[in-house]
Amino acid sequence: MSIRLDHATVEGKFSLDGEVHEVENNLWVVGDDHQCLVIDAPHDVDAVLDLVAGREVVAVLATHAHDDHVRVAPQLADAVGAPLYLHPMDRPVWELTHPDRAPDGRLVDRQTFHIGRLSLQVVHTPGHTPGSVCFYCPDLATVFTGDTLFAGGPGATGRSFSDRDAIIDSIRNRLLPLPARTRVRPGHGPGTTIGEVVAQFDEWVSR
Repeated sequence: MSIRLDHATVEGKFSLDGEVHEVENNLWVVGDDHQCLVIDAPHDVDAVLDLVAGREVVAVLATHAHDDHVRVAPQLADAVGAPLYLHPMDRPVWELTHPDRAPDGRLVDRQTFHIGRLSLQVVHTPGHTPGSVCFYCPDLATVFTGDTLFAGGPGATGRSFSDRDAIIDSIRNRLLPLPARTRVRPGHGPGTTIGEVVAQFDEWVSR
């Protein structure tokens, strides 16, 4: 059975610390022709369901709990009958958006999800939020980085719950050791590769 990576973008709002911004999020669905994993559920359940295309959803995985990544996560999980996973250190952030609905499962560093011959490993990368995680898929030579790492540098750390030193350490110690050819597929905007990040990392840190 062939491995599939489906992608789309969807627009909506991000709100935190009394500010509201218009954003465009990447949607990522990875699996095969029968089953899949959904990475983040930002603004529109129907847009995600279009990518799922009738397959069984094994789990809905949250890279972190900012509302532009989990706004419709409970609704999506209920619609597809799948458990919703979040790192427990992001529960305070999650409860800003979903105070009355807890995630179904906990993401743990090095935890692995399997679909057929595909594996997806959890990499805890605190900094953008305390419970931010990335998902490394060696079968696709890809890491899904949420808001931890972008083509233009580390994710933002100027808001509540964020820590610049932590995100730099996370990228340096958890992501840069991945193979250079690994594709970086972030929560917003275009991707890059770990090799390109390595070449630019010291400049980013010095800014």
